[in-house]
Amino acid sequence: MIEFLLVVLGGAVGSGLRYGVGILLPSSQGGFPWATLAVNVVGSFVLGMLIGSSLTSTPLSRHTTLLLGTGLCGGFTTYSAFAVESVLLAQEGHIMTVAMYVIATLACCAAAALAGVLFPRVISH
Repeated sequence: MIEFLLVVLGGAVGSGLRYGVGILLPSSQGGFPWATLAVNVVGSFVLGMLIGSSLTSTPLSRHTTLLLGTGLCGGFTTYSAFAVESVLLAQEGHIMTVAMYVIATLACCAAAALAGVLFPRVISH
């Protein structure tokens, strides 16, 4: 039961943070969805760090991973918003924006995840 509650708590905080980023980085109709890109890149880095720390000599506890990885990152990041925003932008005829958004999301999130995985190794040496 404690593990379930940790995921719920992390998810609540992550969702609140996600909402806050949306307020700080609003996008206009047809505009580039900076908020979604930002949360997905940051979330990819954080989740990468959590996974990367499990490969070090001092891995995080299962409870910490559930709270921060499954909960916080799960509530903070949003693939569904990325997918819907891409479809809506395409339907509105903003093909270049969609192309830039998809490429930027895939490239930046993959790079952030890699940096996150490597970060614990770099700081432990």
